[in-house]
Amino acid sequence: MRGRFVDVIERQLALFAAEHAGLIGDAEAALAAYDRSPRDEAEQRYGDYLDLVETGTDELLALRDGFAATLDDDAAEEYQELFNRAVRKRIPRFGLELD
Repeated sequence: MRGRFVDVIERQLALFAAEHAGLIGDAEAALAAYDRSPRDEAEQRYGDYLDLVETGTDELLALRDGFAATLDDDAAEEYQELFNRAVRKRIPRFGLELD
């Protein structure tokens, strides 16, 4: 990843991972529970997983948008694109719904 925001994004994602380690672990556990669940429980287990992913995505959007609000429009657009790309690479389960 290249660009003027690489360092700040790396720090933000490291902080997110540290502060939300429980959420990340819970999402991994929920996906594993879904994979192991019997057919009659699969829909519920997958819904539990999606709820955790949505929570993580919302937290990342708040982080991204909060910082982007401090930038001019062109810089904010560049930052958001780099942020989204970094999330999809480092923690892809939370990056699918970033726009």
